[in-house]
Amino acid sequence: MQDVAERAGVSRALVSIVMRDVPGASEATRARVRQAADEIGYRPDPRARLLRSQRSNLLGVVFTAGQEFHAGLVDGVYCAAEAHGYDVLLSCVTPHHGEAKAVGTLLDDRCEALLLIGSELPVRDLSDLDDRLPVVALARKVRGVDAVRSDDVVGAGLAVDHLAEFGHIAITYLDGGRAPGAAERRKGVRRAAAAAGVTVTTVEGGITEQAGAAAATALLGAGSLLPTAVFAFNDRCALGFVDVAIRAGISVPQEVSVVGYDDSPLAGLAHVDLTTVGQDTAQLAELAVSRAVERIDTTSDRVDMVCEPKLVVRGSTAPPR
Repeated sequence: MQDVAERAGVSRALVSIVMRDVPGASEATRARVRQAADEIGYRPDPRARLLRSQRSNLLGVVFTAGQEFHAGLVDGVYCAAEAHGYDVLLSCVTPHHGEAKAVGTLLDDRCEALLLIGSELPVRDLSDLDDRLPVVALARKVRGVDAVRSDDVVGAGLAVDHLAEFGHIAITYLDGGRAPGAAERRKGVRRAAAAAGVTVTTVEGGITEQAGAAAATALLGAGSLLPTAVFAFNDRCALGFVDVAIRAGISVPQEVSVVGYDDSPLAGLAHVDLTTVGQDTAQLAELAVSRAVERIDTTSDRVDMVCEPKLVVRGSTAPPR
């Protein structure tokens, strides 16, 4: 501001008045100061101003690289945070940058609340973290902190019911292992299959295309009988399965029906056309941000907010061969 003041020929205090847009300067002076600021490339630092008031106005978000579902939630968080007058700071989990480090970065930057997408931190760690600042877990059922998630039991049931209505009497489920939401989806598969009289075979799947491809290779090898229907833990796993099946000359859905989960952008592409279970990322993000902002300003009991998923039917499912 001193540089701007010298260039405009005014006091530093007057520059402050103009930059804060408060009364105390004429329009001519304001124009001269803003022109000087533009000429030297000066921009006010809102974060420094907030630090003086002991506020950062930042919501920290942890997400995992390569997860399209996470990317959709991040976009929704940006929109919701802006509506609430907050900025967003992102920290990414990668194979070489774990979740604990990602959280630490946001703590160092004085975020006022954390939104953890698909967190895999132990419950005790989440509770300890919540003692320091508000924590909202997105897309995970967890006790001890606020949670915003889809009803994965219902979502998995929608997929099983859809395949059963087509006439499939046996379904192979590519399981998500220990991923957030995996236990609920397993429960939903078993419950819906029992109600529909459908046999379920659960095999190891995962959260990536590589995991789905490995499951497909195992199912297609060693003379195994090809299942008529496959339900995968998420879209990425489903697409990995489909890729291996097509390369092996197996047509989808004529020979095998495939259902994913998440309704990611790839699932809707014409050459993919994947039937899947959709989650409302905009609603999930809005609920998470609203809850985080509420917790910043007030003290209240932790809540578990659950949204209803929906079945998105496309061309990857059909009656059994």
